[in-house]
Amino acid sequence: MPTTAARPLIAVLDTNVVIAGLLWDGPPYSLLTRATKRQNIVLATSVILLAELSDTLALPKFRKRIAGAATSVDELVAHYRALTALVNPRDVPRLVTDDVDDDHVIAAAVAARATHIVTGDRAHLLPIGTHGDIAIVSPRQCLDLLGD
Repeated sequence: MPTTAARPLIAVLDTNVVIAGLLWDGPPYSLLTRATKRQNIVLATSVILLAELSDTLALPKFRKRIAGAATSVDELVAHYRALTALVNPRDVPRLVTDDVDDDHVIAAAVAARATHIVTGDRAHLLPIGTHGDIAIVSPRQCLDLLGD
């Protein structure tokens, strides 16, 4: 069921989704575009997640793609930051045994009172399905919820 204009979907995007949206076309890009246009989705992030985004974009495997887009890591992070509400999680409980970074995604979602975590992480986050009232979905599932 699509969200209504009165009730936007509030989401925290996992770093893998943000990178895919910043550097390639596809469902993650569509989510960022909808957030830019304020189309029934509000994005939230934390300082820790922004630092992870910056560190991951700086990896050698992304250099050529970033250079080809005539941009920089700092510009990409600033662009994403401008699309998001910044939250400050009070607590980061250990929830995902094999990946502490995923704990920060969940903590940011709790702090943001998010309705959804959007991830491509099939090993750790997607199998959880939900955390409290927060649904954990793929980018495609999120777009389907938005009616796209």
